[in-house]
Amino acid sequence: MKKVLIVGAGRGGTALIKIIQSTASMQIVAVVDHNETAPGLALAKKLHINTGTEWKEWLDHDIDIMIEATGDNTVLEEMIRSRKDKTVVVPGAVAYIISELVEEKGALLEQIKLQSDNQELILNHIRDGMIVIDNQEIIRFVNEKAAEIVGIPKNDFIGTPIQDVIKNSRLPQVLKSREKEINKKFTLDNGKQIISTRIPLISERGELVGAFTLFKDITEVVKLAEENTDLIEVKNMLEAIIKSSDEAISVVDEKGNGIMINPAYTRITGLTEAEVIGKPATVDIHEGESMHMKVLQTGKAYRGVRMKVGQYKKDVIVNIAPIIVKGKIRGSVGVLHDVSEIQALTKELKLAKQLIRSLEAKYTFGDIIGSSPELQLALEQAKVGARTPATVLLRGDSGTGKELFAHAIHNESIRKHNKFIRVNCAAINERLLEIELFGLESTTEQETKIGAFEEAHKGSVFLDEIGELSLNMQSKILRVLEEKEIIRVGGREPIPVDVRIITATNLNLERAIHNRTFREDLYYRLNRLPIFIPSLSERKSDIPELSYHLIQKLNSDYGRNVKSISEEAVDLLEQYHWPGNVRELENILGRAMIFMDNQEEVITKDHLPKLEQNSEDEKQSNLLFPEWESLSEAVETFERDYINKVYKSNGFNKTKTAQALDISIRNLYYKIEKYQLE
Repeated sequence: MKKVLIVGAGRGGTALIKIIQSTASMQIVAVVDHNETAPGLALAKKLHINTGTEWKEWLDHDIDIMIEATGDNTVLEEMIRSRKDKTVVVPGAVAYIISELVEEKGALLEQIKLQSDNQELILNHIRDGMIVIDNQEIIRFVNEKAAEIVGIPKNDFIGTPIQDVIKNSRLPQVLKSREKEINKKFTLDNGKQIISTRIPLISERGELVGAFTLFKDITEVVKLAEENTDLIEVKNMLEAIIKSSDEAISVVDEKGNGIMINPAYTRITGLTEAEVIGKPATVDIHEGESMHMKVLQTGKAYRGVRMKVGQYKKDVIVNIAPIIVKGKIRGSVGVLHDVSEIQALTKELKLAKQLIRSLEAKYTFGDIIGSSPELQLALEQAKVGARTPATVLLRGDSGTGKELFAHAIHNESIRKHNKFIRVNCAAINERLLEIELFGLESTTEQETKIGAFEEAHKGSVFLDEIGELSLNMQSKILRVLEEKEIIRVGGREPIPVDVRIITATNLNLERAIHNRTFREDLYYRLNRLPIFIPSLSERKSDIPELSYHLIQKLNSDYGRNVKSISEEAVDLLEQYHWPGNVRELENILGRAMIFMDNQEEVITKDHLPKLEQNSEDEKQSNLLFPEWESLSEAVETFERDYINKVYKSNGFNKTKTAQALDISIRNLYYKIEKYQLE
């Protein structure tokens, strides 16, 4: 009588107990399962069969057959490794076949035909493929997984010689040798690679009745192994990538001790490998919670966490995530971003956008503040212009709000749901400006670029400082107005465009025509609807209303809580001649608010910087310098006021100001942004 050990007492193990108990030639020595409440253990106890939780304890009991009924391949492989030479290890899914083989008559194939629907369902749903042949090499059983792996319909298997379905199958050799083949690699005709275990089926009388194979598809596993054959090389490659990254990276193990940092990390924190590797994750924290430890505790990833790190007390943003291997947290990896670098990049990006263009109109007529007759006239003209397709020319001194009018005209027009693109004609050189406006046809060096006129199709293009265009560019703009089409730089084919053009200038175009620096035909095309925007000196009655509006805006920008401005301060402002217009008024109010105490809520006369009263003394500064500044602050104060004075003296014309200062127009834009001169 064969001694049987059943490992696993779940549904499958319970069924095996019932089958083997009804077989006279087999004796169940014990049933084991880690789960002490498993139903098979209860059944075994009822039948007076030994039970336990560890199967290895029964290896010395001369076990003939060990049946793995847990469904865990790891357990099956361990049982195979631990068995004695005479012991046969059988997967639980095929145990019913073996139990029938030990019957004296050995009628295995007949019993397979009579198996129950539930037994076949189990075999069809195991994760391994299974094929059974008789002693004539004819296939008698195949499960769904085997058909899937081999790639042949299940019905084409039954009754077919195994070699007709799987060429070079080793099952015939197993029949001849009567020896098992465990975990052998095999390549199917469809290219899939499998790991197969082949076992002969021998009755208790010693008669060979057939053989069966269990196999699993390892194609993807093999492919991955072939691509990564040298794990040390892969590890070294990953380390090289981390070390060469410009992003600061730190890695800790599951205990929170540092295991890797890169040079970028040392640059930001000032900490070397000797100060981090093997040390707790908190070693680099100056201010804030260790996110490495939080990840190890929670198993969650975190993004955008602000903290200060290292001996430099660097303000950083941290993104951090767990390292999970086989479902367990093995450590965490963090990437640090220097906030000062992010702020610098953000500022550069913002400046670049301001220099070139914006893709949306932000302002409406409601954002244009003032009730003076002069301003109301300009507003009425602009509203009429918004309702017509006519080209609008906005004229007025620098700082009067021409761009606000352009935004409002677009937002009031039928084109408001389409793009509004602003292009500053003085901000970049002629070559780049042409590409910006008309686009660039693809060349071997550069990709195709869509220009402003194409991008704003059905929308509006605002050409600021139109008077700064060269005669060559003026002719190209005239073509857009007359022909309603553009040609990309480097291209040949005209492209139709439907855009509304709004232009602005602070120059005297009539004088420019006389001096032959501006085309007369373009002037008449642009001047269909001229709108003259009054200077602030022409509408000083708007100063109280404007001041209140600007104070609210500056509160938002500076994080202050100023409520109003005193009448004395307003009187002083109304006495000034305002060469810089509304832009200068915003600058003056902003300077006043900067030097106010946080508790003060009203701008008084004393808060205002000293204003020139249009005197001839050009050497006199517009503003009072704060006393006892550091040298760097004093230098910046002088540079700011000097640039502001030259800017004013050139009528706030950026091109002329840059020439007077002998700096590039781009550098001037940077300094205007830095010192908030607009």
